[in-house]
Amino acid sequence: MTNNITFAPPIGGFQEIDGRRVFVHRSGSGGPAVVFLPGASAVGLDYFGVQQQVSQFTTAVVYDRGGSGFSDPLPAPRTAAAVATQLRELLRAENIPAPYVLAAHSLGGLFAHRFAQLYPRDVAGLVWLDALHHDWDDFMPPEASLAAAEQQAPDLAQLQQMDPELRATHAELLAAYPEHIRQPLLEAKLSDAWLRAGIAERGGLVELAAELRAGPGLPDVPLVALTVAQGPQEPKARLDAAVVNGVARGEQRFIADTYHHRLCFDRPDAVVRAIRDVIAEVGRP
Repeated sequence: MTNNITFAPPIGGFQEIDGRRVFVHRSGSGGPAVVFLPGASAVGLDYFGVQQQVSQFTTAVVYDRGGSGFSDPLPAPRTAAAVATQLRELLRAENIPAPYVLAAHSLGGLFAHRFAQLYPRDVAGLVWLDALHHDWDDFMPPEASLAAAEQQAPDLAQLQQMDPELRATHAELLAAYPEHIRQPLLEAKLSDAWLRAGIAERGGLVELAAELRAGPGLPDVPLVALTVAQGPQEPKARLDAAVVNGVARGEQRFIADTYHHRLCFDRPDAVVRAIRDVIAEVGRP
């Protein structure tokens, strides 16, 4: 493991938002722009492979929210409103016009939802990448509740002991990346600082859900949910079905040949197709 050092991003750059540097990499042109919201312990460049494909037909943006990845440190966990506000300021600083298609993975779903609550006119569509929803506990057994997830998350010492396994997993997931991106990203992901950031983000799930429940539901925009499950009877599948049924133009698609954290690596085809289809629906009258 690498100790606390500052890593330079191998691609992209920074915008200063409220005195803090926020990492961002944009590619492509046109709109609506697609913005990827990473899951916990994930970073923007984990979606680089998908971003490159999406950038062939529209603007595609990956970034690291404050306190994670290449962005400057911030105390965590943060409120969803703070994350959403920073993202909007970042997109404005980059001169990327709204409305956006938000492609949210895992924990990123809570932040995408909060962004939509605060700035509904800035959201053209949603791509739900096995994303988290504030009604999680209503569908899951107690042992899989948000509170249980907070309590069961590994600590830094446990992750350090898993270094060989984590290194092998990340190396395999990033194998197709260009070497000048793959190697620096691999080393950064195994650093104590980045591991701590992932742990911290998992510590506020219950409060994030409560924050979202106090606001409105998702806006009635085109939405495609990719659900990593074997079928519609699994709890996560039923949760995503409820999300899809909450909008007029929603569709759920099951992905059975990968795992939650591997979705964008193993099935970029499904992710890109979902984004294309949402953009097509955005353009319909």
